Amino acid sequence: MILVPAIDILGGKAVRLAQGDFDSQTVYDADPLEAARRWVQGGARALHVVDLDGARTGTPANLDHVARIVGDLDVAVQVGGGLRTMAAVRGAVDAGAVRVVLGTAAFRDVDFLDEAVAELGDRVVVSVDARDGLLAASGWTEQTDIPIESVFERVGGRGVRRFVYSSIDRDGMLEGPDLDGVRRVAETVRGSFLYSGGVSSVDDLRALADLRQVNLAGVIVGKALYEGRFTVAAAQHALGP
Repeated sequence: MILVPAIDILGGKAVRLAQGDFDSQTVYDADPLEAARRWVQGGARALHVVDLDGARTGTPANLDHVARIVGDLDVAVQVGGGLRTMAAVRGAVDAGAVRVVLGTAAFRDVDFLDEAVAELGDRVVVSVDARDGLLAASGWTEQTDIPIESVFERVGGRGVRRFVYSSIDRDGMLEGPDLDGVRRVAETVRGSFLYSGGVSSVDDLRALADLRQVNLAGVIVGKALYEGRFTVAAAQHALGP
């Protein structure tokens, strides 16, 4: 497993939200490139960049920052947030994204999902964000009554093999990961996935590694890194070589 630092961009700044609430944000870096540089210099092998403005409005607004990060640093970057058309997806790829992360549009527009998979193959990642095991959509602002297991099965049936599973209840709260949720997702996913939400310590990372789920490819971490709970190197050591 690998550690994947998160860089969430809102209003051009690197921020973190609490439980997906746009009104509960903390600014950590005025320039997202500074955050990216810090994590890469610390040993990060990949970055997870989320355009929160795009997630909220449906149209990417921070791809210029993605291009700056990719241009300045030798690191694989996956990008999500507002990628709801092929034009937006191609814009993210043109900005340097190795993978594109699709959310709401992947569930609501199967023609779009099919076109993205046909064009980009396993460079397409679908993010499944959940509260209490149910799908949250539109940048976490809309709660549905759809069980996440059915979402994984539905989009997996259309050829998606890479996923992100985010526990919104735990996101930004530093209260520990959703281990039971990870087990359920691991039983459902045919492919690989990254987990995000609640990680606060190296012990939390060890607990995720100790689940020994072969399709859990890595852990996305934001707030704990920004607040210095552990280093990138210590986190990667806890997750494995």
